[in-house]
Amino acid sequence: MEFSKVSSLALACLMAVALALRIADCNLEHSGGPYGENLAWGSGDLSVTDAVAMWVNEGADYDYDSNSCAPDKVCGHYTQVVWRNSVRLGCAKVTCNNGGTFITCNYDPAGNVIGEKPY
Repeated sequence: MEFSKVSSLALACLMAVALALRIADCNLEHSGGPYGENLAWGSGDLSVTDAVAMWVNEGADYDYDSNSCAPDKVCGHYTQVVWRNSVRLGCAKVTCNNGGTFITCNYDPAGNVIGEKPY
């Protein structure tokens, strides 16, 4: 199958799976690909639902009016999850070589555009 004929959603899923398999050693390194990307790691069996909940919980530290995060806090995972223009999503989960769980979710188009608000 030619990648040009694969839907964007299917391609995002394929990219998520490929990334998860590539880094089954649990090195949390972004792929540098064209998609927005959230990564999570947990010891034991972390679920995708739990990973997304962790990212969404960052919203408590996000201030929409100033489009910024509280000092010493991280909000970029949250803003990618809620990014209004990201309409396709692909996630993958893999058990790491050390027994932990690695989860990656890819968003298309990518969010977190500098100077833009997520919604």
